[in-house]
Amino acid sequence: MRARWFVGVLLLLLAGCTGTSTPEDGRVTLRFQSLAWQEDSVEANKALVKEWNATHPGVKVEYVQGSWDSVHDQLLTSFEGGEAPDIIHDASDDLADFAYGGYLADLTDLLPQRLKSDIPQRSWETATFGDGVYGVPFLQEPRVLIANAEWLKESGVRIPTPENPWSWAEFRRITEGLSGDGKYGVAWPLKEPVSATLNLSLSAGGQLFHRGADGKVTIRFEKADETVPRTIHDQANTDHSASPTTLGSGGSDTLPGFFGGKYAMVPLGFSYRQQIAQQAPKGFRWQVLPAPAGADGLTQGVSPQTLSVAEDSPHKKEAAEFIDFLLRPKNMVRLALGDWMLPTGTQALADPALHVTKDGWATGTALASHLTTAPAQSVRGYPEWKDKVATPAFQEYYSGAIGLGELRKRLEDDGNLVLARYQR
Repeated sequence: MRARWFVGVLLLLLAGCTGTSTPEDGRVTLRFQSLAWQEDSVEANKALVKEWNATHPGVKVEYVQGSWDSVHDQLLTSFEGGEAPDIIHDASDDLADFAYGGYLADLTDLLPQRLKSDIPQRSWETATFGDGVYGVPFLQEPRVLIANAEWLKESGVRIPTPENPWSWAEFRRITEGLSGDGKYGVAWPLKEPVSATLNLSLSAGGQLFHRGADGKVTIRFEKADETVPRTIHDQANTDHSASPTTLGSGGSDTLPGFFGGKYAMVPLGFSYRQQIAQQAPKGFRWQVLPAPAGADGLTQGVSPQTLSVAEDSPHKKEAAEFIDFLLRPKNMVRLALGDWMLPTGTQALADPALHVTKDGWATGTALASHLTTAPAQSVRGYPEWKDKVATPAFQEYYSGAIGLGELRKRLEDDGNLVLARYQR
């Protein structure tokens, strides 16, 4: 009797440690933590959850609202506390530590072939760690130049296209020519400078992270890695064509100045178009231009948004089925339109709604084939390196407080010390 009581208590405790429940009627309940934040995106996600629940009476999905601002620490706490949601919305560059730490389920044998074949291999690589796949990459966004269309037209500069983009040197010359009288050719919002710098540096052949034959990663800041940082630094400190006040700002912070005619261009993620479309003054004309190209063309690193399943979830099969439903081509298009981003799926990407010229959709879609794995994607310790080493180093370099040599020293010397702790 005592043994039976102990087993019953143990089962109750184990049930309390999961994010799911299986009521007496046999219905499974899954928790789906979404990081959607734009109004259209939240609406699209909630609508799809509602449609799933209406057509799958045996598996109920509960929508849980998360936040991009705190997701890494929040997930780590929930994993360690045994309270992780079953289905997890995140970004691929945040998955490495969770995947290697055993917190996420390997989806290799859980996903249907339809979904596996619809998403290109280069996208799957962003969520592959070791021999496993720990997330489904479903939305991605290139960095683009949002430009004041009237200003560029009046200046007479050549307007770049995905087929004939500006080079980084040409971009620098053009921004210098557009500057003067308290106005700037460009406003770089670099409050979070690391991912922007590294992802754009791929166009110039920059890698920064190099994996050896032993599988260990070392940081080397080489000639190709200099192109983008030097362009930004020289625009801000030599040419005075980049506003110095926006270097510590977020993307949204630059929009009032952009609308007010203070900056000709702002490099932003593709999804910022929604804010611009909603907030631009009446009559303000703006356009989307491709980011500058380097030795490797328009190649650009991305960290797609992902959907993962918690390793502790007792209902991994049902969770994977919900992900498959959420990412059917038509649904993926709805999510992309809601977030103003690009879908990874080839069928969804071909949808005519994503190829219209309005709001720059066609320009962004033309860049999709150039998007590849972000440099830091599979690097263990990247979040710590980014926060403690790279962010302050890049911020000081862009402000002119340190030179290129000191930037290199910090990224390499201090950075490799951080990575070494994760690779023992």
